[in-house]
Amino acid sequence: MIPGRNFPPRKPSRRENVNESIRAREVRAVFPDGTAEVMPTAAALRRAQELGLDLVVVSPTAVPPVAKAIDYGQYQYELKKKQHDAKKKQHVVQVKELKFRPNTDEHDYDFKKVHAIRFLQEGNRVKALVQFRGREIAHTDLGRKLLLRFAEDLVGFGAIDGMPRLEGRSFHVLISPVKTAVKADKPPSPPKPAAVAPTIAPAATSAAALPETPPPAEG
Repeated sequence: MIPGRNFPPRKPSRRENVNESIRAREVRAVFPDGTAEVMPTAAALRRAQELGLDLVVVSPTAVPPVAKAIDYGQYQYELKKKQHDAKKKQHVVQVKELKFRPNTDEHDYDFKKVHAIRFLQEGNRVKALVQFRGREIAHTDLGRKLLLRFAEDLVGFGAIDGMPRLEGRSFHVLISPVKTAVKADKPPSPPKPAAVAPTIAPAATSAAALPETPPPAEG
């Protein structure tokens, strides 16, 4: 005979703050027609059931708690949809790793620098890594110089979290995005010259310019 296992009995799932599980003695009940009334929980539940709905506490910290007469299944669906949409909008910071060699050529260096700028603009962190193989470990200063140059080229987009560190056979440094890291804007256009009003020559007032006055007639 196989001895019975001493597992605790499974408790039936209970929906908290819904219908009979509401512990508050009274609630501010909100009904589909827009009316809201503070009433005993039992009375609010009875009225919700008469409408073929559930009584769900939507604000348990309020005094008294706020409960709505709604379809609980529809309420759960809309709540999960809101949580899903909020999760999609939430940005998760990732660490993007870029690997170098001590003798990385300029083309590969520039290619990875462009990627690093894009990662930082997207709000992610960048881990730049210089790996050493065989006898290359004797020239770790090359890796340090490369990483410091890389961090200097990313100024304006990211800032290093401490100096490069040697771990095992690799040098690495972490670069975090800065809030001002944005794509380069168009250069400001030069100011337009101010309009100059045309100069009008003043009228001549010299005696030579005035007409001669005829002499008075003799009587």
